[in-house]
Amino acid sequence: MIAYHYPPLAGGSGILRTLGFARHLPACGWQPLVLSPSPSAYAQREDQAGAAEAQAGMAATVRRTLALDAARHLSLAGRYPRCLALPDRWSSWWLSAVPAGLRLIRQYRPDAIWSTYPIATAHLIALTLQRLSGLPWIADQRDPMLDDSDPLAPYPAEPRLHRMHAWIEQRIAARSAAIVCTTPGAMAMHRQRLAQVPRQRFCLIENGHDDDGYPHHPERTGHRSRFLLLHSGVIYPSERDPQPLFEALARLRRDGVLHARNFQLLLRATGHDRYLAGLLVKYGIADLVTLAPLLPHGAALQEMQAADGLLLLQAANCNGQIPAKLYEYLRCRRPILALTDLAGDSAAKLRHCGIDTIGQLASSADCARALLRFLELARQGRAPLASHAAIALQSRQERCNTLAELLDQVSHRSPP
Repeated sequence: MIAYHYPPLAGGSGILRTLGFARHLPACGWQPLVLSPSPSAYAQREDQAGAAEAQAGMAATVRRTLALDAARHLSLAGRYPRCLALPDRWSSWWLSAVPAGLRLIRQYRPDAIWSTYPIATAHLIALTLQRLSGLPWIADQRDPMLDDSDPLAPYPAEPRLHRMHAWIEQRIAARSAAIVCTTPGAMAMHRQRLAQVPRQRFCLIENGHDDDGYPHHPERTGHRSRFLLLHSGVIYPSERDPQPLFEALARLRRDGVLHARNFQLLLRATGHDRYLAGLLVKYGIADLVTLAPLLPHGAALQEMQAADGLLLLQAANCNGQIPAKLYEYLRCRRPILALTDLAGDSAAKLRHCGIDTIGQLASSADCARALLRFLELARQGRAPLASHAAIALQSRQERCNTLAELLDQVSHRSPP
């Protein structure tokens, strides 16, 4: 299993995806070997307690190799040659990971190779090891590497990086035994782009939640006068632009509906605090919205369960993606307000789980309408929650069962 996102890296849903697979695969008859960068590759790392918590109960063999971050380790006065950051800033990882991967293959004789995006170097390492070993390779794409749906705004925007991603995508199409996506929309985009790949080689394995880490009796203040709405995780300026929501909050504040005594929006670990702080000043809502730093994952889960409501943001330009936090929100069984696009996969997933407290993120008027309806339902205890049966279907154990079946299939190994 070749993954950049792995403990002790702090933050990021990719960590939980790989970590969950590594923890649950042994129960499905597969023993994971993890190839990951050395901790120095990570600008943000968990403290020792958090890293120990993350790896508790895990039976994976982990091999770490040197990976230099071009922006931190290879720059001079903040500048570095762009070629050192293709396909990403950790391209140097390939130099150490390929020999280490070959040693792992010779020592343990594994049945398959698995690599995960969005650090494309992980796929390059897997491609090289697959060519040298002949082992079947599962490319965990998660989301598309390329998006040319808007010719005026292709992704990635930089031409050299776009060409590099296109080359990697074609190598995945030619050499992988299976391509894994995390949403129906992402799988449809991949099938359209890679029409030469047989449909049966694509597999949907969504993100999910782990059942451990959630307190059995979360501490929550009942009927508190100040409603606490929590967004936990990164807020991307484009993909989760909160400005329509902030405009709605400003309007409701002017109308006297919301004020600092009855409402607080807590934005935890946004990754863009400086940008958002400027917006709070611009809209005059600094008394309604609080920016808070990153918490260890266990503490973040407890905070989610103690909140009066949980906020999900996802713009229409990410209709083929579902934020990983959505699955944790469902597991917390707290009221969810989703500001997204009604035609996207996030809205579809919530509706499938029986949750209809959804508004259009692109419209400040609809943000205000959805927020007022949500607050009324939540305060009355009538906000819809996912059923226990629906939550169980979203667990990482269920996702791991699907991955184990795929591994059995591509390796032609009989399940245990």
